[in-house]
Amino acid sequence: MIIPQENNKEALKQREMIISQVYRDWTKNNPSKCVYNHSLKDYINIRYLSITETIRHAAKTYISTLAMLQLDTILRYSVKYGKPKPPKKGVKNQASFSQMQEMRCNLEGIGTVKMMVGIKRTGEKIQYCITAIRA
Repeated sequence: MIIPQENNKEALKQREMIISQVYRDWTKNNPSKCVYNHSLKDYINIRYLSITETIRHAAKTYISTLAMLQLDTILRYSVKYGKPKPPKKGVKNQASFSQMQEMRCNLEGIGTVKMMVGIKRTGEKIQYCITAIRA
């Protein structure tokens, strides 16, 4: 699989398709659509919001798209970074969460990847967005 590195509309569309395929493959191998994270001591669930939000942000850069090829590693081994914060005001996609937890994972050859996890009032944890952090 070749990930385009250019910053044009065609490259963006191709990266969006790659990320979408990564999620399709992951859910095929994980029909429960969740994975246990040791730092949270709980399951992180994948929902439609997880996919759309991550596609929207991660497809913007080559490095974030490259990081998505390690989706399972990010979900399993990311560690909590700081304390949970309230969702951003005015961000409709975060409205259903009571808190947002930032998590980070270091990937060889990529560097630090940030994953936001939305925490529902019920305690359910939903992967919200994944992006690489530029050093």
